[in-house]
Amino acid sequence: MPVDPQLQQIDLAVIAVAATAEFWATSSATVRSALLEGLAQALEAHQIELVALADEETRLGAGRLSGEVARTAFQLRGFATEVRNGVPYASVDDPAIAGAPPAGRPRLIRVNEPLGPVAMFSASNFPFAFSVLGGDTASALAAGCPVVVKSHSGHPRLSQAVFDIAQGVLKAQGLPAGLLGLVSGASRAAGTYLVQHPHIAAVAFTGSFGGGTALWRAANERPVPVPFFGELGSINPLIALPDILARDGQALASILAGSITMGCGQFCTSPGVIVLLPGEASDRFVDHLATALQPLATHAMLTPAMRQGFDHGVAQLEQAAQARPLFQAAADTRGPAPRLFEVDAQAFIDNAHLREEVFGPCAVVVRAASVAQVNQVLSAIDGTLTATLWGFEQADESARSIYRSARKVAGRVLFGGVPTGVAVTAAQQHGGPWPASTQPQTTSVGYAALQRFLRPVALQDAPAWTLENPGTCA
Repeated sequence: MPVDPQLQQIDLAVIAVAATAEFWATSSATVRSALLEGLAQALEAHQIELVALADEETRLGAGRLSGEVARTAFQLRGFATEVRNGVPYASVDDPAIAGAPPAGRPRLIRVNEPLGPVAMFSASNFPFAFSVLGGDTASALAAGCPVVVKSHSGHPRLSQAVFDIAQGVLKAQGLPAGLLGLVSGASRAAGTYLVQHPHIAAVAFTGSFGGGTALWRAANERPVPVPFFGELGSINPLIALPDILARDGQALASILAGSITMGCGQFCTSPGVIVLLPGEASDRFVDHLATALQPLATHAMLTPAMRQGFDHGVAQLEQAAQARPLFQAAADTRGPAPRLFEVDAQAFIDNAHLREEVFGPCAVVVRAASVAQVNQVLSAIDGTLTATLWGFEQADESARSIYRSARKVAGRVLFGGVPTGVAVTAAQQHGGPWPASTQPQTTSVGYAALQRFLRPVALQDAPAWTLENPGTCA
């Protein structure tokens, strides 16, 4: 065991979690769903003190945090329903057919095998929904995998409090304490050690591109690489056609300003790029957006490092010859002033620095000369969690062309509203091509998220005893 106390803590937690892996992989639907339901109830029972503690550490406000508790309990119950419906235990049975191949075949049954212990890295910006009992933990437990949570340094006391509550639920239900572990520490070395621990079978991560790619490499450099499900960052382009801006540009500008500054812009789906075609309606929309953004007050960012990252990103835009600020920023009060810049589409395409995510209340208006150039802008963005298309009600060739480009780069394409706000539902896709996520075929929000932690196994001519389904057992 290593001498470093932080690494010793990781060793002890991972070993305890690994000891429960077989038990949990073979647990029944009744047992799994009861745990998820119990965790949701316990979270709600302690909501008042947890929200107060979370607000002390994050300054996100009681309203926002209470809503996040409701979302977290909702998704825990949702995964409990998935378990009761047999989703993690689903199988495909192809009966034997007599005769020679290719028509003849043995009996084959495709079943799911839980991957094993999951290392889950909490996010800074969702202290409940992407933390100790958040979606990654809920989906892994639903799939039959125990979890080691790496708490975030932005809300360590809250993480410990939620973990203690979860441990109470495990004890009350007679389940092993090791089903859920907690480790702390903000060092990159500790994160790498956790990812590379031989008992860890998969990793779930939500955070920065730099931190995520370092851990992704560490997961792939292991003697036995493991799946790394990382959500790394996104600039979420919004394309607005002139006709809809002519009809309702001022109202849409107000909605967009609220989305850009919501939570001080600390959302992975915050719209960071607005792509416009030429015309008076687009010009007026930019004026309306600047007018709506300039006076909005924000709260302090979650951590000093986040504020430093935001200031650095804004400084890069201010220093770029191709970028023009659209209003003078007000002096900081509690949080950073919203920022809005404008660039020519060709400069945006040519200069990778103009396409970097600025995590916070900042957006860039990209002026495109044609539909073809809009498509080039989307192609230059590479992968993104969302793409929003305003004014695409009519199926002309321009709309179809931009829509095809958006589908190639985004995990979720919106035709109304704004991308902030990710519904927890079966059809949700929260992931996108690199660099938005490391596994674009998976989602970290919604009930399909549990599929990340299951591995298919085909059983050929299997005896009856191997086909006992724990999902139907008490």
